[in-house]
Amino acid sequence: MNETPSHKAGRLLRLATYASVTTALLLVGGKFAAWLATGSLSILASLIDSLMDVMASFINLMAIRYSLNPADDDHSFGHGKAEALAGLAQASFIAGSALILFMHGIERLKTPVPIQSLGLGLGIMVFSILATLILIAFQRYVIKQTNSTAIRADSLHYATDLLTNICTIIALLLTRFSWGQIMDPIFSMIIALIIFRSAWQIGSEAVQLLMDQQLPREQRELIQQIVHSHQQVLGMHDLRTRQSGQIAIIQLHLDLNADLSLSQAHSIGKDVEKLIWESFPGADVTIHQDPMPTSVRIQTS
Repeated sequence: MNETPSHKAGRLLRLATYASVTTALLLVGGKFAAWLATGSLSILASLIDSLMDVMASFINLMAIRYSLNPADDDHSFGHGKAEALAGLAQASFIAGSALILFMHGIERLKTPVPIQSLGLGLGIMVFSILATLILIAFQRYVIKQTNSTAIRADSLHYATDLLTNICTIIALLLTRFSWGQIMDPIFSMIIALIIFRSAWQIGSEAVQLLMDQQLPREQRELIQQIVHSHQQVLGMHDLRTRQSGQIAIIQLHLDLNADLSLSQAHSIGKDVEKLIWESFPGADVTIHQDPMPTSVRIQTS
């Protein structure tokens, strides 16, 4: 039995959240063992980041499950903004972890600590990079299929994890030198700054979605092209768009021949709605038909 686009998107989103939580838990266990064995502050920084991943991924899981609920009497546009709220919560967790790491780095600069069991630490960090790469590849596929804000935020965070893991490996390698002990806290502070930048990006995107930012320009231009492709459409105006979770909300006015009957105008509106759905599956499309003289053809939005 063939899946509808919405059912496929829901299945992929759930799989992505389960994969994210599982990977985060796996990395926490490995990095915790590596930190106990080495005492490296850079590994502790990466461990704290992974702990934030667990909490953020769990928030994502719950938010996406809620956002996939259909519209009801109290939420006529659905529950899609739960994804943006999850992204905002992620940004808060990530920013908090960055602050903690930075403060630990300053403290360790004052009192350097030698690194133990270097080989074990390096092995676990390489494993962390491989596991993260696999997860990101799957998340990118899900994002391409669903355009999910929450999964995009999660993927951005794990992409940042790759940088933190690489920084951790470099810091561990440098500790082999007598002058390299100081590099462990320095790299942990660099990691903290990278994490904070990630939090800022995630939070900014979530805020824009909660503030009903319009769809990207290229998507709005595509909508105009679709509408103007219908031979009986004279023009369009008052295009308004926004994103709510998996649902693109599109509202516009169609300029139609004033001599058309109500039934004919309604039929044209439905035709245009179907054309839009071909490029924006599952979109919430609202079209208002305006009568215009046949001599006028408006090409504005």
